[in-house]
Amino acid sequence: MGRREKELDPAEGPVQHLAHELRQLRDAAGSPTYRELAHRAGYSAPTLSEAAAGRRLPSLSVTLAYVRACGGDEEEWAQRWHAAADSPARQNAHADDDASPYRGLSRYGTSDRHLFFGRQPEVERLAHMIGEHRFAALVGASGSGKSSLLRAGLVTELHDGTHEFQGGPGDVHICTPGPDPVAALRPLLALPGQGGRDTVLLVDQFEELFTLCQDPQERREFIELLLTARDETSHLRALIAVRADFYGLCADHQALAEAMSKAHLLLSPMAPQRLREAIVGPARQAGLLVERAVTDQILGEVTDEPGGLPLMSHTLLEVWRRRTGRRLTLAAYEAIGGVRGAIAHTAESVFAGLGPEQADTARAMLLRLVSPGDGAPDTRRPVSLAELQADEVRAEVLERLASARLLTIHDDSVELAHEALIAEWPRLNRWVDEERERLHLHRRLTEAARTWQALGEDPGALYRGILLSAARAEFTTAGDQPSTALNAVEARFLTAGIAEQDRAAAEAARTARRIQLLMTLLAVLVASGLTIWLMWFVNREHP
Repeated sequence: MGRREKELDPAEGPVQHLAHELRQLRDAAGSPTYRELAHRAGYSAPTLSEAAAGRRLPSLSVTLAYVRACGGDEEEWAQRWHAAADSPARQNAHADDDASPYRGLSRYGTSDRHLFFGRQPEVERLAHMIGEHRFAALVGASGSGKSSLLRAGLVTELHDGTHEFQGGPGDVHICTPGPDPVAALRPLLALPGQGGRDTVLLVDQFEELFTLCQDPQERREFIELLLTARDETSHLRALIAVRADFYGLCADHQALAEAMSKAHLLLSPMAPQRLREAIVGPARQAGLLVERAVTDQILGEVTDEPGGLPLMSHTLLEVWRRRTGRRLTLAAYEAIGGVRGAIAHTAESVFAGLGPEQADTARAMLLRLVSPGDGAPDTRRPVSLAELQADEVRAEVLERLASARLLTIHDDSVELAHEALIAEWPRLNRWVDEERERLHLHRRLTEAARTWQALGEDPGALYRGILLSAARAEFTTAGDQPSTALNAVEARFLTAGIAEQDRAAAEAARTARRIQLLMTLLAVLVASGLTIWLMWFVNREHP
């Protein structure tokens, strides 16, 4: 017999009420084990158990599978599920999730200064460095907290007015290079200094210049524009934040390497005492208590880990979701598998709750958000919402992943909440390894299709030759129908390329037939001419 389920108070909220009713339905069905239900329902035992745990609303498909396995009325339970989903109390509870003092895999933002602990010495050093130098760099491993340090730490530090240079800092702007870095940078360079004060430009995720920008000339232009900050007549001061494993690529550009060597901060892992501040400080701000055993366990797993901060923050978010009153408990920490198991636990819980069509959509969506490394680590790839083309199924999957904080949605784009998801979720890591070559082809196809669209769908920008043959073999089905992995623009681009290739092949075939016909006619004419000449010659010799 399995472990006894934790008691539920159905009056606590609509999610708990629905879970309580699911348990009653199971009891009425003879209390089958969750292993038995899994065989009947087509979902794993942990997924079905989680559906009746009352911690969060299960998906409709999981709920109906649970009901079907217990012999319940699916139509009636669908109504109950919608009532729970649409309940104002449930909406308030979901909104309360945003009040967590921990940001999980997401970065801390400029409004999170009161929750940002443990990096004050680095914040002060960066602010001083920008005051002393017109160009500087922040270098650190993936997961060392660079983005949070810029937004929740440095921006506030510069705005408080204690660091004076050129009349004190003026506006502070943050950008990322993206696939079109020059287009992102030019408007910011055109901004004038305010009242004789310098504008501070923070370029986060500088490595996107190498992972997302495919044009070497545009990379050089971006770097040259950025380095104008070194000019004493400029009203610009710039700081770039770059992953340590891309430092060598920065060194390939001599002027950039020289500028970085004069002023840079190498971000090291946080010392145990400062990690403790980052754990208990946000909880204290929210009126919560972290059990000492939880803090000790996390310190044991994260100390001296260069990329451990997002793992720690995600673990604390999951423990917070399972808090008991005001306490973050060791029992909750162990339930999610500790630091190393937390991300996989969250991601697998979400994925297990998806139906077959949703699971296929999630796989395609997540792979589109990864830029596979070519002799370098895999990185996340921000994409526009337009590229994802969020129909009803995609929109629901997107909402599920974002609600679990596995994805971050901005105004018009979406990205993985952190690259730690690629490394720490075995399923996604396996998908990327299995599809690595195909992903490289897809990324090139995406960029080519975007260029083709920007050029007004100019036929001259279509794939030809080997590129078209490779894309045709990989991304079309029988009858040359585009794969469902492609969005509408990519599908049109590939279809147009195939049509152009087929048209050119047909034209070449027609030309070959014409040439063959002409050669045949010429041969007939030559043969006829020779015959006539021979007859004339014979008649002349023998009149």
